[in-house]
Amino acid sequence: MRAVVQRVREASVTVGAERVGTIGPGLLALVGVGQDDSDNDVIYLVDKLQNLRVFPDAAGKLNLSVKDSGGSVLVVSQFTLYGDCRRGRRPSFSQAAGGSQANRLYEAVVSGLRDSGLPVETGEFGADMQVSLVNDGPVTLLLDSKGSF
Repeated sequence: MRAVVQRVREASVTVGAERVGTIGPGLLALVGVGQDDSDNDVIYLVDKLQNLRVFPDAAGKLNLSVKDSGGSVLVVSQFTLYGDCRRGRRPSFSQAAGGSQANRLYEAVVSGLRDSGLPVETGEFGADMQVSLVNDGPVTLLLDSKGSF
């Protein structure tokens, strides 16, 4: 699994004219599922998202997690994180998981974060979404459960 994680002051996701998810301070996680991903990748990603120390403590050091800081998480499915742009001009998405597998693992990430006690909002899997955010820092990180970067 891959994720682009941004520390945000606020973030929201809209489908059509309806806002389906919104958070205040916390993390926006754009999550992509690969063909070879499994429940072990979900465990890795949930652990990283809830425990990344990217929020400042009283001394201004990045020592607090989203849990420690009282923040929320907005999780948005993003199959394009598996886009391969090395050849030609059109990305290949052949490494992205198919719909049912991707949805199951995406929902497992959401459930895992909620089970940890975090407030979690989501986009709508498979929908054309508009994501708005106010990046804080900015802090943007790339996660890959396979360790490829």
